[in-house]
Amino acid sequence: MAGEVRVIAGVAGTVTAALVLFLAFRGHGGTHPPAAARTGADATRSAARVAPDSRSGVPAHADPLSGAVGGYAMGRSDTVLAAVYDVRTGRSWRLGDGPAQAEASVVKLDILETLLARHGGTALSPADQSLTHSMIEDSDNDAATSLWDEVGGAPGIGAYNDKAGLTRTALSTCVTCAGFAWPGWGLTTTEPQDQITLLKQLITPGPRPLLSGAERSYTLSLMENVTPDERWGVSSGVPAGVTVALKDGWLPLDDANTDWQVNSVGWVSGDGRDYLIAVLTTGNPTEQYGIDTINSLSALIWTAMR
Repeated sequence: MAGEVRVIAGVAGTVTAALVLFLAFRGHGGTHPPAAARTGADATRSAARVAPDSRSGVPAHADPLSGAVGGYAMGRSDTVLAAVYDVRTGRSWRLGDGPAQAEASVVKLDILETLLARHGGTALSPADQSLTHSMIEDSDNDAATSLWDEVGGAPGIGAYNDKAGLTRTALSTCVTCAGFAWPGWGLTTTEPQDQITLLKQLITPGPRPLLSGAERSYTLSLMENVTPDERWGVSSGVPAGVTVALKDGWLPLDDANTDWQVNSVGWVSGDGRDYLIAVLTTGNPTEQYGIDTINSLSALIWTAMR
C-alpha cells in the first residue's frame, strides 16, 4: 500500500507458533485454511448456449470458468476457488472444490458494508469517513480494527451477513488472539460464493436492499480508488476505461514464506461486460506466484465474458 515498505499482514485459521504473518503495506489479514484438493472446474450452470438469455436479451455464453480457465487452474500448484456472476443474465459459475480459505484483507469489505447498514442511510461522521478511506483504499489494519469494534465485532458483522444471505463465512471471535501477532479479525474464513453475495449487495441488491443507493455508490468509489500497487488481481487484462472496483488480500502462512494465501474480489463493468468475480488461492510457493495465478485467471475470464 502506498507510502510504506511492504510488510505482509497475515492471519491463520489455526494460530500456531509455526505461523509468522506480516503486513503488506498496511496489512492483509487471513487465516490458514485446511488442506484442499487440487482445483477443478465445477460450474453451477455449465451448458453452453448461443441464444439470448430470455430475461435480459444478452447473448448467453459457455461457462467462462471452463476451457482455458479451468485448464490453466489445473496446471497450477496452488489450490484455486473462484466464482463469477454475470450481472446481465443472472447466471453464475464456480471453479474448484475445497474448504473455506483465508479472507485476508477481503474481510474489510464486510466490515464496511456492516458499518453502512448500521447507519441506516445516515451520513458517516468525518472520523468514520477517514477510517473507511484508509481501510479500503490503503488497507490500513488499525482503521479496520477500529471499525470492527464499532460495528460490534463478529456478532455485529454476523448479523449483517445473516441478512445478506452469507452461509459459508466464519467470523473470527477474537481481535487480540493468544499467540497471534496480528489483528484477529483476519482469522475470518470464506468461500467465493459468499464474496459474490456481498458484492451483489452493491450491484444487484434486490427489492429489499440492505444499503441505500448512496451507500452502495460510496463503497464502490472506495473500491475503485484503491492504491495503485494493489490494483492487480481481478483487474488484470481489463482495458482502460472499464470500471473495476476491487479488494485484494495476501499473506504468508509459514515461517519460510513458502506457503502463501492470495485473494482478489470485485466488480468489472464495461466494454460489453458486467460481472462480479471472487478468486481465492492457497498453497502458493511465493506471493508473486499467487498474484500471477489470479492475474492470469482474471485476464482469461475477462476474455471469456465477452
